[in-house]
Amino acid sequence: MPISNPRVAGHPFLEGLYEDGYFPDHVVDKGRAILLALCERIEAERPAGLAALYRLTHAATEEFNALEAEFEAAGSEIETVAREEIGGDFWFVAQAYGFGDADAEDLIAPREW
Repeated sequence: MPISNPRVAGHPFLEGLYEDGYFPDHVVDKGRAILLALCERIEAERPAGLAALYRLTHAATEEFNALEAEFEAAGSEIETVAREEIGGDFWFVAQAYGFGDADAEDLIAPREW
């Protein structure tokens, strides 16, 4: 399902990670796919409130938790720069879909990175 929100469709997810050679593109691509899938789920399910949004973002955060092993296998890790970039994109997604009152930390509460 293509993204219908034009703001989201044009957003360069994880741009800072792509620009930093420390982060392998093939793993960053998987992170970008997680964020795009989150957007597709938000558009398909249309969460009615923050609790429903957090269920979706927490599932995506768990996928990033699993991705940590792939970063490590490629000689990288989800460290400070990556945490801020990933968290910032979760925040962008919430804002883009009208959840201006979402808490940035609650969006990624189950993170292990």
